[in-house]
Amino acid sequence: MKSKTKERSSEIEVMPLSQEEVTFCILGETPFYCNRVTEKAKRELLFPRGRMTTAQKATNLKHDPLQEYRDSPYSRKGDGPTRIMMLATAFKGCIGQAAIDMPTAVAKAQIDRLVYVVDEFVPIWGTPVLDMAVVRSADMARTPDIRTRARLNKWASIVTIRYTVPIVTEKVVATLLSSAGIMCGIGDFRQQKGKGNNGLFQIVSRDNKEFLELVAHGDMATQDAALRDPEFSNSETEDLFMWFQEERKKRRQEPKPKAIARGRKPKQITEEYAEAAE
Repeated sequence: MKSKTKERSSEIEVMPLSQEEVTFCILGETPFYCNRVTEKAKRELLFPRGRMTTAQKATNLKHDPLQEYRDSPYSRKGDGPTRIMMLATAFKGCIGQAAIDMPTAVAKAQIDRLVYVVDEFVPIWGTPVLDMAVVRSADMARTPDIRTRARLNKWASIVTIRYTVPIVTEKVVATLLSSAGIMCGIGDFRQQKGKGNNGLFQIVSRDNKEFLELVAHGDMATQDAALRDPEFSNSETEDLFMWFQEERKKRRQEPKPKAIARGRKPKQITEEYAEAAE
């Protein structure tokens, strides 16, 4: 006797997905450090010049603080609300990082797939100042170096986030972004890295007084003026920058000795040094 097999339905049900957008007004709570890789560093990675000789090192400056300050922000080329911008991925990254520590129903990997920030860059309002600080290089010896960056003590931004519904809701996005502003931050030397506490922010309403003031007085014209003729973040930075400018001027005025060939007498060499000094 043959056993009867139950007929199973082959119909597959798929939940339809859609996307929605929500825009947040961001107000910085701690300073924002611009962390764009400088043009000099990118060109060196693209076309390395190799090890320099002693003579080349003497004629090539390792640092140009003013140029490094101007190169540190992501800059808008044409017209727009601000000159200084930030990669949109910075906000997406901190949202995903916040999902690790938050008791949400979705994991970080899901957030990375279901949420993204509209546009490649987001505007940053505020007035930049020149900041010089001692940092440690990524080599094994952790070699100290001086890094010059643009710092915005007070800053604001507007971020538009697109999310997938019904898996993610507007409330989840707002909660994660708000938590990211407390735990992670954006920019260099941020809270997420451990030692710094910079780049922290909060979500505010469009009629927030401090937000509106930053948008009105931290626009493109203000930022262009500050990048052209910067002020300093503190007295230590100002002293170091002024010393560098004076030292560079002094070294340019010093006579450069000519190459010493074999068989030349000390008297002849002394006369050439005297001529170079005149």
